[in-house]
Amino acid sequence: MQKLGDFKLPAFFNYPPYFTLQPVRDTREKQVQLWRELILDYCRTQKVFVIALEEEFPLFSNPVIERSLNNEARETFLSALVSEGRAEWLDKGHRKCLILWHRIQDWADLILSFVKDNGLEDNVMTVEEIRSGIESRGTELHGMDRTILMRALKLLEHKGKLAIFKGTSADDEGVKFSV
Repeated sequence: MQKLGDFKLPAFFNYPPYFTLQPVRDTREKQVQLWRELILDYCRTQKVFVIALEEEFPLFSNPVIERSLNNEARETFLSALVSEGRAEWLDKGHRKCLILWHRIQDWADLILSFVKDNGLEDNVMTVEEIRSGIESRGTELHGMDRTILMRALKLLEHKGKLAIFKGTSADDEGVKFSV
């Protein structure tokens, strides 16, 4: 089985037709499904949050079989993720895509579990401590994309689970949990 660093690639990754958009609808639907799952799995395990179409992305080429996805195929697979709520375009030209390997609600649930597991109820933390603090090491929250974190925190704030305090800069924004 071929690997990309420590990531095990699926068998279809060595099948040249999967690097070309398939013209038959049923075949293309299966192809799109396999690529959606592969992209989400890779991004989750490698902590990738943004994919830019014009930049090198390890999954989009396979030097072993000398195949690469063209821009149309890349956009098709990412658009499929967008349509199912697992990604969002960051620009109008569809050149950069925010990958949501967890939906925002799922990230919010992970934050609440993190707070409860670490006894942080009624505590104040900075947003940066949640992303990169000692408490978050070894969790999915560690190193998470700031945009996604802020959206999950705002969702929790809307539900009355926390309050966000603006600081003088983005680095010192605070969060008071009231779980």
